[in-house]
Amino acid sequence: MTYCVGLLLDAGIVCLSDTRTNAGLDNISIYRKTFTFDVPGERIIIIMTAGSLSVTQTALARLDEAAANTDATPQSSILLAPSMLQVAEIIGRTLNETSKEIGNRMGENASSASASMIVAGQRAGGAMRLFLIYPEGNFIEATADTPYLQIGEHKYGKPILDRVVTPQTTLSDAKKAVLLSMDSTVRSNLSVGMPLDLTVIEKDTCRVTESRRIEEGDDVFREMSAAWSIALKDAFSDIKI
Repeated sequence: MTYCVGLLLDAGIVCLSDTRTNAGLDNISIYRKTFTFDVPGERIIIIMTAGSLSVTQTALARLDEAAANTDATPQSSILLAPSMLQVAEIIGRTLNETSKEIGNRMGENASSASASMIVAGQRAGGAMRLFLIYPEGNFIEATADTPYLQIGEHKYGKPILDRVVTPQTTLSDAKKAVLLSMDSTVRSNLSVGMPLDLTVIEKDTCRVTESRRIEEGDDVFREMSAAWSIALKDAFSDIKI
């Protein structure tokens, strides 16, 4: 299982993913789920993945290969596409084709060849955009009314985002919101776990302005989690019925 979340704010974009792909008594696998494609100063693209590891790894390898191809065109490479919308279309097409190909090889287990992605970024001169791409290749986009998108095990971390995140939320508060959203998910679902990958893109920089891996036992994250637990207990006790 996975939990990835992206926030689209007036000040920039904040992304957070866990790294757990399999949880069991004796088998916990860790794989990075946040990937960066960029042309410094010209465009920045962040992709977060959830679902079949074979599908996501193959799709990302194909996107990387297409971007490195000397014969690449704006229709084939996310590093040449003239807009973030067309970036999302290329990624959606690649994800769908990959899912179908791997599914065909898996026969009756084809339903497990499914994956989704969050795509965030900005091209110089264009607006910051945030998309959720489905296995079929279609997508939806974050808006001012709903300035965040989630994939994977999202239900536990959704309430805090609904209550506190708006387009005007600062990057500092946004980082706090996604980390507490993840903390709620980790506490409630053992299939989501540390370490975490945090990525921040400030508006109009077209580059990653903060990238941090948060390991198990990280002091700041542990203190934040403890403070949130205390705040919730205190708020619960103070409510009158």
